[in-house]
Amino acid sequence: MRIVTRPDFDGIVCAVLIYETEDINEPVLWIEPSQVQHGEIKIKKGDIMANLPYDKRCSMWFDHHVSNETEKKIPGAFKIAPSAAGVAYDYYKGLGRLEKNFDELIKETDIIDAADLSRDMVLRPEEYPYILLSMTINNRDESDPPYWNRLAALLREKNISEILDDSEVKKRCKMVVEENKAFEKILKTHTKIHGSISVADFRNMEKAPSGNRFLTYSLFPESMASVKIRYDHKDKNIVLLSIGRSIFNDRFRVNIGKLLSRYGGGGHAGAGGCSMDSSAADENLKEILEIMHKNQSI
Repeated sequence: MRIVTRPDFDGIVCAVLIYETEDINEPVLWIEPSQVQHGEIKIKKGDIMANLPYDKRCSMWFDHHVSNETEKKIPGAFKIAPSAAGVAYDYYKGLGRLEKNFDELIKETDIIDAADLSRDMVLRPEEYPYILLSMTINNRDESDPPYWNRLAALLREKNISEILDDSEVKKRCKMVVEENKAFEKILKTHTKIHGSISVADFRNMEKAPSGNRFLTYSLFPESMASVKIRYDHKDKNIVLLSIGRSIFNDRFRVNIGKLLSRYGGGGHAGAGGCSMDSSAADENLKEILEIMHKNQSI
């Protein structure tokens, strides 16, 4: 039996819960939603998928993204909720199969994945342990998957203070604080405001920068939504698009997950992403911005 999930904080917490309740005998398969949508991954019987689009070959599935909703009755649980981990937690608690209390972890995961953040949390994540920890999760090189596995193991056994004292976690937290400082300058240089939408285009940079994804809403408070454009770090024939609704401005009415599902992506009502061929990216982006500017519910 194998866990198949996404390498973000929600996905890692899903792995924690499934490890605690199921007989897992294979390493976690960490993948991105687009890999499921494009049929790039071999899913097999016995796989438990979480925080990803559904694949009919799996044996269980947990998710919360509006763009992944299905009318099929599938073993596991689906609910529009702040986090997939919260959906899985309610499911396993209902079965009486969780011996440990993960209430605090799930509460923090809900806050992080739903972007239910204050301005202070955005500007000073180093003062909020779980938020800072979540920012250490990247998908950049071969050192990352071992770190995701390490975090899943730590979250099963340690409290947040002990986790932040781990040598690898401590190193990555320090890196995050430094990256966030540099990211603010990069955002100001590479962001243009189109009406009420901020568009940060990193395609002219040799390497797309990492940093606090919510910072744009503090730097450009006039924007209702943000768009981030970058090349896939492994293949410049692929453009990655990330869109988010401002967490400090509730005037944006477009369901982003549904919008991006038209382009092979998906996500939540308030945030989502997709990948596309670089040759089609500019035309698709033009269409997407036109829809966003109309600001009508879809």
